Formats: sequence, structure tokens, C-alpha cells
Amino acid sequence: MHVLFKEDEIAYLVGRRGTLAIAKTKGNFFYLETESEEIVLFTQPEDLMVASSRGVGEMVMRGLRCTIYQLRELGAPLIVLPKGHPASPRLKTVVSIGPRTRLSCNIQPGTHPEQDVLCACDEFHMMEVLAEPGGAEILGMATKESNIIVQKL
Repeated sequence: MHVLFKEDEIAYLVGRRGTLAIAKTKGNFFYLETESEEIVLFTQPEDLMVASSRGVGEMVMRGLRCTIYQLRELGAPLIVLPKGHPASPRLKTVVSIGPRTRLSCNIQPGTHPEQDVLCACDEFHMMEVLAEPGGAEILGMATKESNIIVQKL
């Protein structure tokens, strides 16, 4: 499925139990903070920020929008928790940045420094989100019940 959105917009994929938010990186760079190092992620203008939450509704969408805004516009760092960290189950949103994101319900939220994998609810398991000029390509959508909503960021 092709999803078209502009640099100043955010696209939401809203399912029954989870929500994804997708926005362009604008070619910004991002700091990825792990327990042992700081990594600088350089991106291309068409690369994507994909944020995931295990919830639906306006409050979840606002939270995802705020997360993306904080990272992209304010330069907040991405924090990667060590595996087994007690805060991992309490994370409300997790983010991946790059040209490709694979979604999985079998990983621990917030513990993967690889920026091509992201924790998501089971209805988005095994999907991929690929950067495209003018938007994104979503592969492997398991349910037709998901809605796409595009709004100003």
C-alpha cells in the first residue's frame, strides 16, 4: 500500500489495537544513546521516522505526534534500553529511523539499537515500512481494518 504525505505531515496507520505514525526525517541527523555509546544517525530527506504504540484513539495519536516532533524538531535523543530493563514494558511509544523498518511483536520495546526493527502490536507483525519519494510503501498489511489518516505535523 502506498501512503502519500508531505514533509510537514504525519501519516497514521490505525489498527484495532495499535497505531503507527510515519513522518519524513527531512535529512536531519539524530543521536542514538545506548548504555555504552552515542551513535549519530545521518538520514536522507526521504528517510522515515516510524513510531509505534500499543493503543488507539486521539490521545495515542497526539502522543505519537509529540514523540516525532520532539525527535525531529527539538533534537531529543533516541534512548535504547539494555535488554531486560524494567522500564521496557512501560514504554508507551517506540521509534525507528531510516529508509526501512520491519515491525515485530516478538521483541522487547526500546531495546534495539538497530534502526530497521521496531516493536509493534501483533496485527502489524511482519509488516515493513519503506521510504519512498513523497511518502511510504507499507508491505505485508495483515488486516484490511486499518485506517490511514494524514494530518499536519
